[in-house]
Amino acid sequence: MKSLLVAPGLVLCALWTVAAAQQPEPKTTEPAKPSPQQKREQALARLLSGAVFEGQYTVEDARGKRMGQDRYTIEQAKKLRGNYWLLVVRIQYDGKDVKVPLTLPVLWAGQTPVITLDKLPVPGLGTFSARVVIHGDRYAGTWDAGDHGGHLWGRIRRAEKQPEQPTP
Repeated sequence: MKSLLVAPGLVLCALWTVAAAQQPEPKTTEPAKPSPQQKREQALARLLSGAVFEGQYTVEDARGKRMGQDRYTIEQAKKLRGNYWLLVVRIQYDGKDVKVPLTLPVLWAGQTPVITLDKLPVPGLGTFSARVVIHGDRYAGTWDAGDHGGHLWGRIRRAEKQPEQPTP
């Protein structure tokens, strides 16, 4: 009689062992290695966040051609979905000083990022189309605002840290 009681226990134990052996072993999850494009995008986010683009621009319109100084301080650059990025930018030129969040595409010419605007309304400034190529610590491009346009170029450097204001 004892052998009859032991047999079902052995069968159950054998089935349990077989079932456990069929379970896949837990995989160690290593973080996925970023693709070359993801690495480029991460590097661009680091370059742009806290960057200052300082340079010159030209204007060609009915009054002729002229040149001026411009400055773009990018407080934050964050990749969104697809080609779209959020850039929080302070734009300074020709006596204007505006801080705006811009959602715009960054396209790639191989390994070179191209900031792209297509008839984008910029509050306080107008509607612009532009192509701005970033190469190392330099930028260059063209811009258009309907009845006038031109070129822009300059250097990219790190923004100076502003001292923290104590809270009252």
